[in-house]
Amino acid sequence: MRENTVEARTWLDAEFPDIASGKSTTKDWNAKFRRGEMSTDDGERSGRPKDVITDENIKTIHKVILNDRKLKLNEIADTLKISTVLVYHIIHEYLGMGKLCAKWVPRELIFDQKSRRVDDSE
Repeated sequence: MRENTVEARTWLDAEFPDIASGKSTTKDWNAKFRRGEMSTDDGERSGRPKDVITDENIKTIHKVILNDRKLKLNEIADTLKISTVLVYHIIHEYLGMGKLCAKWVPRELIFDQKSRRVDDSE
């Protein structure tokens, strides 16, 4: 790295004009390099770990939804004693489902499922 933050920032802007990091990031990296740290990765952060997203909870939520597709997020969250935000995250990201006409359905239906839904609605 360069001698000071200003030189480092000037060099980064010249070498990588489209992807250079911000001023505060350059300042933090420069301070880390002076202390002898050579990693630019983020370190451990304080806060609550996401230990609620487990295979067991994902399977349980999937079973609950398959038993009653009209359940609301807060009802599922109350059943499992976890937050509605995490239930929403599990349903959308891990199970790939969304709400459609007040029912939880997979987001990507195969052709047969789509045609069956059209026939059922008619």
